Amino acid sequence: MVFIVTLVVLAVIALWIVAIYNRLVGLRQTCRQGNADIDAQLRQRHDLIPNLVATVKGYAAHEQDTFDRVIEARNRAESAPSPDSERELSGAIGRLIALGEAYPDLKASANFQALQGELADVEDKLAAARRALNAAAARYNAGRESFPAVLFAGAMGFEPAAFNELGLDERATVGAVPKVTF
Repeated sequence: MVFIVTLVVLAVIALWIVAIYNRLVGLRQTCRQGNADIDAQLRQRHDLIPNLVATVKGYAAHEQDTFDRVIEARNRAESAPSPDSERELSGAIGRLIALGEAYPDLKASANFQALQGELADVEDKLAAARRALNAAAARYNAGRESFPAVLFAGAMGFEPAAFNELGLDERATVGAVPKVTF
């Protein structure tokens, strides 16, 4: 009788550990999907940039330096993806969009407006994907660090998930009071 009770207790504990493991696997997969979603949005942004540059070039040919910087930033971000290269690319895109403001004919161009709208849409989707990844990472980390999973998670190879955060240089820019002039 004691043997049967011991076996039942061990079976319940084993099932409990399997349930914890399976839950953590599901949460980790959600984090991986979040990273893949961000990569897909970055790829779409990288694909849009040459079209936007080509459209703007037709209107502002003397702004070659700006075009070169955008293409160089895109190529760096594509060949060696990193938060820094993506921030550099975002800044270059901002300068390119500012060119559109400086040229009324370009601003009125249907192609420019369509590409600018697509780029804004991609940036919105990218921000949403980053928020989704952070939510998934929070759920995963909470599941990993909660009792009783915390007893087994490290031993089963579940490392903490990283959040998608601003770099130090970006924090300073974002934290600064915006300058508004009329």
